[in-house]
Amino acid sequence: MKRLPQISEAEFEVMKIVWKHAPISTNEITEKLLQTTSWSPKTIQTLIKRLVTKGALTYEKQSRVFVYTPLVKENEYIGQESSSFLNRFYNGDITAMLSAFLENNRLSETEIERLRSLLTSKSPKGDL
Repeated sequence: MKRLPQISEAEFEVMKIVWKHAPISTNEITEKLLQTTSWSPKTIQTLIKRLVTKGALTYEKQSRVFVYTPLVKENEYIGQESSSFLNRFYNGDITAMLSAFLENNRLSETEIERLRSLLTSKSPKGDL
């Protein structure tokens, strides 16, 4: 699996907008983030530039407007981060992670049912 760029929490907020709305202009990204953050437009532009430098975004200049598209797929990035979290905190043991979440009441009944359903559908015999 290819190594994806390290993305900060703030950069991840920008990426979520781009993943959802690409291709998207600088002004559109800024407009959407101003609705959910207290960041200045200059801060948002800096985050976008960092993502371009890191190879997470690419852009095309259309007249006087920069339009961005992701170079990193959302599911690949989420998968990498999930694996990193699992390895860092649970030595790659997903059972230990789920046990910790269950013991600390971090999962709702709905989430437990969804997991049960997923496990049953993925089970070789469907007999969980």
